[in-house]
Amino acid sequence: MRGNVSKNQNGAPDWGYDVLRRAIDAAGVSLWKWNVETDEFSMDDRGYELWEVTPRPDLSFAHLSAKIHPADRDRVSAAFAATRATVGSYEIDFRTKSGPYVRWISARGQGDDAGIVNNVVTGIFLDITDRKQAEEGHELLAGEMSHRVKNLLAIATSLTRITSRSSSSIEDMTKQLMNRLTALDRAHDLVRPLPGDEGRSALLGDIFTVLLAPYDDEEEFAGRIRVAVPRLGVGQVTATALALVVHELATNSVKYGSLSLEGTLDVSGSMEGENVRIVWAEQGGPEVASPPDLTGFGSKLVRKTIEGQLGGSLSYEWSKSGALVTMLISSEQISN
Repeated sequence: MRGNVSKNQNGAPDWGYDVLRRAIDAAGVSLWKWNVETDEFSMDDRGYELWEVTPRPDLSFAHLSAKIHPADRDRVSAAFAATRATVGSYEIDFRTKSGPYVRWISARGQGDDAGIVNNVVTGIFLDITDRKQAEEGHELLAGEMSHRVKNLLAIATSLTRITSRSSSSIEDMTKQLMNRLTALDRAHDLVRPLPGDEGRSALLGDIFTVLLAPYDDEEEFAGRIRVAVPRLGVGQVTATALALVVHELATNSVKYGSLSLEGTLDVSGSMEGENVRIVWAEQGGPEVASPPDLTGFGSKLVRKTIEGQLGGSLSYEWSKSGALVTMLISSEQISN
């Protein structure tokens, strides 16, 4: 490419329009210019596509502002107005909204009136939607990982506590605790199959039995957890989602519910039309004085998983003796 670029009289590369246009297209940016006195705003073809507006001679910054997300509109207007006093380059990220669709745009340019020509400032727009969505996904993942780590610490504490209740010696407690930790490892393998096993289904009953095994007592307290659900094959996606739900409900139970004492947990299931109805019933836990707060991350995760990923519904009922959680899972999702 270097050999195709002519040079000016000073020997510097003379970048022609075609070369610059190809470079701009390759970078995925659009060019804009704004007359700060008349408010006239113009862009290249990519810019009009980015903003979903048609070229028009009377296009103004005010017209574009109407397409900016309401939550960002005042901030962007103030930022653009301040560019004339900004020395050096500037950058601002904001959202545009077209119907239900949201797009992220980065506006970049050079401020300071000292370099302004004919009251016109110039800059570029860059579509950064993919980057922002990736960042939001990473933030959600970081939040979920933080929540899971805290849950694992709570589980370790709770498993140690409930194991100590039914242990006759340090050796017996060590054995029971190791069994529970091994059961947690088996539960992990159940919902995260080894390479080559992807796509294989697990039985609905096995998911609950294996995932809840670490929380059951041995010997005289054995059998506190009972599972009776239809014999159904569950796909990997649903198994993983359901494991999140079981993990969250079990964590809450060993921290606050029936599994924190010598109470019981019954998980029953039935077919409701072509959908699966699962009831999580706790008895014998600490007395419930009032319904707990369900606005935390874990509660939101359970509801989002059941209603979003599994296409179902979720409801809670509270009695003095424990929680009653009813889940409905779509038959269209159960085998995925």
